[in-house]
Amino acid sequence: MADSTYASPAGGLPPQTALHTGRAVFTEAYALIPRGVMTDIVTSYLPHWRDERCWVIARPLSGFSETFSQYIMEVMPGGGSDKPEPNPLAEGVLFVVEGQATVTIEGKSHLLKPGGYAFLPPGCQWTFLNKGTVPVRFHWVRKRYEVVEGIETPDAFVANEQDEPIIWMAGTKNTWGTTRFVDPANVRHDMHVNIVTLEPGAVIPFEETHVMEHGLYVLEGKAVYRLNRDWVEVEAGDFMWLRSFCPQACYAGPTRFRYLLYKDVNRHMKLPF
Repeated sequence: MADSTYASPAGGLPPQTALHTGRAVFTEAYALIPRGVMTDIVTSYLPHWRDERCWVIARPLSGFSETFSQYIMEVMPGGGSDKPEPNPLAEGVLFVVEGQATVTIEGKSHLLKPGGYAFLPPGCQWTFLNKGTVPVRFHWVRKRYEVVEGIETPDAFVANEQDEPIIWMAGTKNTWGTTRFVDPANVRHDMHVNIVTLEPGAVIPFEETHVMEHGLYVLEGKAVYRLNRDWVEVEAGDFMWLRSFCPQACYAGPTRFRYLLYKDVNRHMKLPF
């Protein structure tokens, strides 16, 4: 496929003359964090990282994300970390949207460029370094891995989405599909971080209602998205969180619409006893 241009936060601050109106919303079933609120004053800094800042767009919280956290990381030239992940029980996915970085996993180095993807199993030894001359921006999705007796922990791997095929949904005439980095039937994995593509005018023609929790970061284009009872307009750089069973559907806009999608999969439901 052709190279894509991925959205990332612009930072900065709006002028004092800006209207106090926007699309941000936080409900019992979903949240919309639009690109315009990802400014300098909402960034965070992480221990053991150098020349870094991040936008935290999801975290485990009562009434919000239950299974994952998601950061948009910005690392300046020369920055990085030799101890990036403090929790040995956490697995992670990195997805680069701008710049490039060297990620060393168990002693082997990989150059991640835009579209670069790395899966990091729990307990994995890895480092991150921006050896370039421009900032690198990437998504970092973290989840506590759910161990199952008799099933091995998945292996680390790296890929680039531009080298992976889009698996088109049946009956859509190649207008709605998913770039998958993990076989859906591989139960060693308890989360998927994929990319969904809808071509201009394509639709998700029914209200999906399912147990998987979702995080959706719009990489490209715009659409009208059904979230619970509401239709909302979303564009590149927006983030949506969807609680389990939150109804969702979509009408894609006039250009290709793509988003990075998180969901928890392949495990029994936790019971309160």
